[in-house]
Amino acid sequence: MVWQQVYDPFGNMVISTLLAAIPVVVMLVSLGFLHIKAHLAAGLGLLAAFVVAVFAYGMPAAMAGKAALLGGFTGLLPIGWIVLNIIFLQQLSEQNGSFKVLQSSLSGITDDRRLQLLLIAFCFGAFFEGAAGFGTPVAVTAGILIGLGFSPLAASGLSLIANTAPVAFGALGTPVITLAKVHGYDLMDVTAMIGRQLPFFSLLVPFWLIWAFAGRKAMMEIWPALLVTGLSFAIPQYLVSNFIGPELVDIIAAIVSMVSLILFLRVWQPKKIWLSPNLKGHENDGGHVSAPEPVQHYSRAELVRAWTPWAILTGFVFVWGLPPVKTFLDKVFVAKFPIDGLHNLIMKMPPVVPKAHPEAAVYVLNLLSATGTGILLAAIVGALVMKYRPVEIVRTFGRTFWLVRYSLITIVLMLALGTLTRFSGTDTTLGLAFANSGVLYPFFGTLMGWLGVSMTGSDTASNVLFGGMQRVAAEQLGLSPNLMGAANSSGGVMGKMIDAQSIVVASTATRWFNHEGDILRYVFFHSIALASLVGLFVTLQAYVWPFSAMVK
Repeated sequence: MVWQQVYDPFGNMVISTLLAAIPVVVMLVSLGFLHIKAHLAAGLGLLAAFVVAVFAYGMPAAMAGKAALLGGFTGLLPIGWIVLNIIFLQQLSEQNGSFKVLQSSLSGITDDRRLQLLLIAFCFGAFFEGAAGFGTPVAVTAGILIGLGFSPLAASGLSLIANTAPVAFGALGTPVITLAKVHGYDLMDVTAMIGRQLPFFSLLVPFWLIWAFAGRKAMMEIWPALLVTGLSFAIPQYLVSNFIGPELVDIIAAIVSMVSLILFLRVWQPKKIWLSPNLKGHENDGGHVSAPEPVQHYSRAELVRAWTPWAILTGFVFVWGLPPVKTFLDKVFVAKFPIDGLHNLIMKMPPVVPKAHPEAAVYVLNLLSATGTGILLAAIVGALVMKYRPVEIVRTFGRTFWLVRYSLITIVLMLALGTLTRFSGTDTTLGLAFANSGVLYPFFGTLMGWLGVSMTGSDTASNVLFGGMQRVAAEQLGLSPNLMGAANSSGGVMGKMIDAQSIVVASTATRWFNHEGDILRYVFFHSIALASLVGLFVTLQAYVWPFSAMVK
């Protein structure tokens, strides 16, 4: 039986939109205001999504259940698999004391917490976003920051804020490549357009990050380092996206930014050293400025041993992200499971697409090529280098699994919720509400991308979901389709910090369990404020010279 999606089941977009928003509201209110544990909040959101899909939108109950099941499997692999294995590596490095050495080596570059945050959360995180994406950068950087003594809220929230500007070109350009492939955009044109939007925010985000951490005055004390970091990321981001392509934008920009900051810190250090590992203005913060504590020095061999597991991780993640490697591993083993009773039986309808077409529902079990498998192998190799015995490696993996069990359940439920809303069409109803904004569409169309990522946890998924609608709406309003296709991705990156999947990854990496609501409340303002700034910038590009000169 074929079921056609209906985006206004009550013939009144206000009522339909309010109903479509119920699952998201239930989950966010439960998590952020009622302080319900994350896995329970996700379960309530999923239950609400099922009720709305079946009783309001008329989706067959069997289809709704199978859509949720598909999302749950996707939550286990690839997302949960990444989280489990990155925490496994973190546990190994903490148990043998190498994290302490790593902390001292970073203090050797600078004792200042602001600069450590800049180097790890922004530069190092951008590299992992470019190489792997899908939660890897937040898991890695939040884990390192908590190991360096940052408070859990600081490590979690600031890693999420930092992981914004690189997201559109994450996982070797996957979101942009998918946008072009699925919806017929010219790949180089839409890549270049994104590269004329995000560099302004790549320059802004380092300043915003330190302001969020330490306040305006403390931010201005290190403005030269922030300017170096932002410019050395933004300029390569623009050049590579406009003249080379989407695949290596983040990789090149992150390396240039990291090297530039480290070299700059060899000749410049702030007059006052910020030592507090807590967010300014939060409990147990202290937020004070004081003299640096003495740094413990280690031999070159000890430093090499401490950094080796993370260097191995970087190498494995980069190699695993290369398309030829993924293709080869998929040839060795990949299994595809079309979901019987769901696959090609749900029709996506105009105006979201030019003509009705069936929605594929296939679970791909690509265990070998999954990024999490590369991380697992890196952790095992790193453990052997750290001289763990095989039995100790197995025991640590078992303890890690038990440690993150509730986080894995939460991720499964979150992805089930997101997949169900996609197949039922409720998320499209929300997108159409933004699309009815007329002359203000450049602003609200950008927020549509933000909504897509905040709901699905993926800029790629948001581009699949709304990329076609952006193209159709832009053509109807006389706007550049490339402008709005790019805006969907650029606005989407700011939704990354509030999507439930990323928040759970951050809370797991910092082992700040059952505090997902605290993280959400902290980052929500930053997310909506930055998304609104992107929307304003896109509006200027649409209507106001000289910004409009950027649009082709």
